[in-house]
Amino acid sequence: MQIVTSSFFTRLPPQFARIGIARRAPKADYDLPAVRELSPGPWFRTATVDEYADLYVTQLAALDPRAIVRKIEDLAGGRTAALLCWERPRDGVFCHRGFVAWWLKEELSLDVYEVGLEHEGPGPFHPKLPDGYRLTLEPTLL
Repeated sequence: MQIVTSSFFTRLPPQFARIGIARRAPKADYDLPAVRELSPGPWFRTATVDEYADLYVTQLAALDPRAIVRKIEDLAGGRTAALLCWERPRDGVFCHRGFVAWWLKEELSLDVYEVGLEHEGPGPFHPKLPDGYRLTLEPTLL
């Protein structure tokens, strides 16, 4: 099964199963299935970037990644799972879905890309990681 990340506001083809990972969804997506375990804590609006990273990484570390992926697979029903939250892919704002992608890469070697920004890479290269946490891919020399 493939897992990707994106925003509630990104148009996705029907082969994608839309799954929320935000604390709440927009009204239009209120009834979307969700993996609440991946929603950030109540500190998500008040924490500094470094505090946010520490708190969210600690939250992820307490989870069983295999159980989370099984839940995602069940909700996706054989389709590509798109883990969604509020920040748009190209808005320049970091998002917890970048940390989810990194966690899944570290724990299960899963490559989770941002829809529309695949060239930037999964895991620690995910484009929604904050500056200072995201690695950049060096261009290959031909």
